[in-house]
Amino acid sequence: MDAVRKGLPFVGYSDAYALPSVIRCETNLYLAQFAFMKLLPAKYIIEQALARGTLTHGMKVLETSSGTFALGLAVVCRERGFQLEIFTDPVMDKGLENRLSSLGAEVVIITEKAKHGGYQRSRLDALHARMRQLGHCCFWPRQYETPDNPAAYELFADQISEMLDADVTLVGSVGSGGSTCGTIEHLRQKAPGARLIGVDTFNSVIFGQQDGERKLRGLGNSLVPKNVKHELYDEVHLVSAPLAFAATRTLHERHAVFAGPTSGASYIVGRWRAQQFPEETVVVICPDEGHRYVEAVYDQKWLEQNGCLHEGVLTDAPATENHPSTALPPWNRYHWNRRSREAVLHVLENAS
Repeated sequence: MDAVRKGLPFVGYSDAYALPSVIRCETNLYLAQFAFMKLLPAKYIIEQALARGTLTHGMKVLETSSGTFALGLAVVCRERGFQLEIFTDPVMDKGLENRLSSLGAEVVIITEKAKHGGYQRSRLDALHARMRQLGHCCFWPRQYETPDNPAAYELFADQISEMLDADVTLVGSVGSGGSTCGTIEHLRQKAPGARLIGVDTFNSVIFGQQDGERKLRGLGNSLVPKNVKHELYDEVHLVSAPLAFAATRTLHERHAVFAGPTSGASYIVGRWRAQQFPEETVVVICPDEGHRYVEAVYDQKWLEQNGCLHEGVLTDAPATENHPSTALPPWNRYHWNRRSREAVLHVLENAS
């Protein structure tokens, strides 16, 4: 990925698109726009596994994903000559499924939810069963728990430090925890005061809400991933799907940034933060582009059919909650203050 500095061509797609373009869209507000962010950890995890010898040619790569981590793995596996099997669920859009298949991946769609943990648990169960079949002939990247996931973002942190300085306020959506936690850990090696704001959605268990149906995909979780290090977050914002969809369209209309709804959710939080604290440099992580959402978030009829058109009025500021578990839509903010999940949940238990 030093090709740009050295004036050389990239050696492949994953080299060319692993890092984002950084765009200044307001005085102190910057967007880090990825083509699709999960390409960066997918590339790093596979490269590290090859270097360690835990992945060798002839082995099959298995993973559970309903989004762009699957696509990142498909790109890298195609470049490296590995077979890939993805365990997903019906929420995966047909366009992504087609692209995965075109890259040679086998897509297994799990149609039944587990009683506890939803589709994520049933996908993991199916993956484990397949691993038992294949024995030592397979490799599982384990995006939710491998330390290689957050470690991959050292490159991104260096990119920010070189362009803007390390003392920034980083705003990003939280799914596996890799991007926000990995980036802020590396930034704080140079600037311990660098701030981290996590963006989640309602009915996600990561920051203490009860598990439930989530219309906003690409962030949130029915399980708490090991790579989410709660004690790194200064603030947590919960954003509803209709508000995220409205913010995504606003981002495109105001700044011509064509992104997905997780980017919209982070953008509205980052924009508010930049206005409230003009002395800070705010960097918003935009995890992917908007191509997958043209017939959804960018389509008026789809929004109306999904009850998001009239609900999705752009809110200027969040409500501030006493606890994230009691937060209600459309937008709530909680001062997490770099505490563990257990410590924050304990606050509510003591109050009740």
